[in-house]
Parts: sequence; structure tokens; C-alpha cells
Amino acid sequence: MTAPDVTDRAATLLEVLVRCDALTFGDFITRSGRPTPYFVNLGNVGTGRELAQLGGLYADAIHEAFGDGVDVLFGPAYKGIALAVAAGIAFAERHDRNLGVCFDRKEAKDHGEGGTLIGHHLADGDRVVIVEDVTTAGTSVRATVPMLRAAADVEVVGLVVGVDRREHGSRREVSALDELGQELGLSTVALATLDDIIGHLGDREVDGRRVITDADLARLRTHRAEHGVT
Repeated sequence: MTAPDVTDRAATLLEVLVRCDALTFGDFITRSGRPTPYFVNLGNVGTGRELAQLGGLYADAIHEAFGDGVDVLFGPAYKGIALAVAAGIAFAERHDRNLGVCFDRKEAKDHGEGGTLIGHHLADGDRVVIVEDVTTAGTSVRATVPMLRAAADVEVVGLVVGVDRREHGSRREVSALDELGQELGLSTVALATLDDIIGHLGDREVDGRRVITDADLARLRTHRAEHGVT
């Protein structure tokens, strides 16, 4: 039974990630250079069924947070591309709105149609939500927002991530994700957090196997205490 402080959305997301090895436990280094006892890599989500599940979870979270206040979903290359596409399809099916879907190349194309952006052509007045797997230092998002605003007079209204690590930013009482939202002037939404990982998977089996060992659980709690927002 799901722990009372873990939403059904978070529980479903975490179990999908476990099944496709997109949430793993061990010794890793984040993009910011910080050691971490767990790693989230939605690039390992590699089947149509799993992507459809993720798309539905993202679409529902975006609809709940922004309602009709979004026109375009943007997925930063590379992992955000599949998420934006899956969420766009799910949004049309579940919420009867045909949102634009857009993503970028790592390098601008110098032949054919050229340019950096693919998919929906951004237009003045578009309200854009960025979809990502996880944000730690916020480096890619800080690069994405000015790129979108340079393409057209758009309003970047939100950032939706799969997992919020709940690590603090420059101030201990504010998470890095919330701090990023404040800095860039956009709303931030997470489908699940490190607290959900501990609360839902700490003593649970998924498909007959224990997901987190007692040693892993202790390391997760230590990491949360040392680096987490208060």
C-alpha cells in the first residue's frame, strides 16, 4: 500500500523508473560534481508502453499545474525530447488540447532548413513549459530559457521535472529547483522527490525484488540530511 505522504503519481513514476533501470542506487557523481547514492536517468526508458506511462504522468501534472495556460511543451536535447513528445501526445488524448511540441539540436544545422529548434515554430505570445527528467544544478535550463526567448516573444511559464532531488541551492532553506524557478521567473513542478523515493521504495518490493537495500536507505537518508533543503 502506498505510504500516505506519497502521491499515486509519484508512486507510479518511481515504479516505472525502477522497472526500466532509470532509477538506480550506488555511487555516482551528479552533473554539479556532487557524490550521490542514487541516479535518475530517464534516457533508459526505452519502450513505447513505458514512454506512454511517463507521458500520461507528465501531461496530468502539467494540466493540473497550468490548466489552459500553456501552449507549447519544450524538451531540451536529448532526454527531454522523448518526454515532450510523449507528454504532448498524452495531453491531446487525456485533456483534448493539441499543444505544440518543440525541442532543440545540440548544434545548429547549417544546411537544409537550418536552425536549432525542431517541431512547433515558436510564435510571439506562446506560453512554454519545459519538461526535463531531473534538475540538479540547472545548467541546461539556464541555457534553454534565453534560447527560447530569443526565438520569439514567448513566455516561459514553467519547468516540470520527473524527480526533484530536494537538494538546497545557495540558501539552505530553498531547494535548488525552487531557487531556479525564482531566478528565471517560472513555476516549477516535480512528479516525485527524494522524500518519495525513501517513503515509497524504502521497504517495498517491485516485481518481487527489494528495490533499496538497508545500506542504500541509510545512505539516502544521510545524503538528504547533508544536502537537502531544510
